[in-house]
Amino acid sequence: MDPREFPTKGNLMLAKNSLALAHQGYDLMDKKRNILLKELMGLIDEAKNIQDEIDSTFTRAYSCLQRANIEHGISRVQGLAFTVPLEESIQIQTRSIMGTEIPHIKYNDVKDNHPTYSFYTTNESIDITREAFIAVKELTIKLSMVENSAYRLATNIKKTQKRANALKNITIPMYTALVHNITNALEEKEREEFTRLKVIKRMHQS
Repeated sequence: MDPREFPTKGNLMLAKNSLALAHQGYDLMDKKRNILLKELMGLIDEAKNIQDEIDSTFTRAYSCLQRANIEHGISRVQGLAFTVPLEESIQIQTRSIMGTEIPHIKYNDVKDNHPTYSFYTTNESIDITREAFIAVKELTIKLSMVENSAYRLATNIKKTQKRANALKNITIPMYTALVHNITNALEEKEREEFTRLKVIKRMHQS
């Protein structure tokens, strides 16, 4: 028999304290899950809006690229593309939502008004294509941040749900039964002691 199950007042107090902590833990897990779910729903809506926007932006960008290829030739456009510097301004920071680390991407989103190619050797189609793909880049960065955040939240919600279920279906019923059993055993002992004392008193009176 587990020593914690011995019918003593000390064990009853410990069992009641453990039961209260289990209820408190479940309430906290439930609140955490609801907060994370609310955040996740917001991110899903945001991701959907960005996805819709990015589809049309990609379509426009590749349409612009096709026009530039026709006007300048694929080799020429490819050569101009190699002059575009690598994006090195991206910084990934994090913020915490109920213990879940959510990525926050910062980058230099100031429009560069100084293209890396000569205006004298190109025409407007190159400028339009460049602007279109800058828009693609910005939306891609936003979408990656939102989707990564949603994945992390979903993972944490799953863990939180498991812990809440364990408390609700295992821990709380176990301590509820333990409190019930110890209480009944102590009450039975008190009744036996009361009966014994009555018998002793009757014996002394006779």
